[in-house]
Amino acid sequence: QVQLVESGGGLVQAGGSLRLSCAASGRTFSTYTMGWFRQAPGKEREFVAAISWGASRTAYADSVKGRFTISRENAKNTGYLQMDSLKPEDTAVYYCAAKRGSGLVAITTYNYWGQGTQVTVSS
Repeated sequence: QVQLVESGGGLVQAGGSLRLSCAASGRTFSTYTMGWFRQAPGKEREFVAAISWGASRTAYADSVKGRFTISRENAKNTGYLQMDSLKPEDTAVYYCAAKRGSGLVAITTYNYWGQGTQVTVSS
């Protein structure tokens, strides 16, 4: 079992940066794939980025490719999402999630979720 807690959200102007953190409980975090998802008001939750347990593979949504970077520090049981060149359309609640297995993108395969952190980008 893994428990996840996100932090680092906030209000930022367009073009700015934020770094989200995802702190995981449990000694087996290093064996889980980790993903970031987001949900804007009135929209479905969508995939943002994911990283394999050993950080050898990453995946990004086309909308954030080149602007966001996912990483993890297994020794600290923590994952990160560095968000640069933020746009108003990035405004959403961002969720950290974890799963076993090799797939990265499919939201339905993620078993463990954090409570979310709000990111608001003003124009």
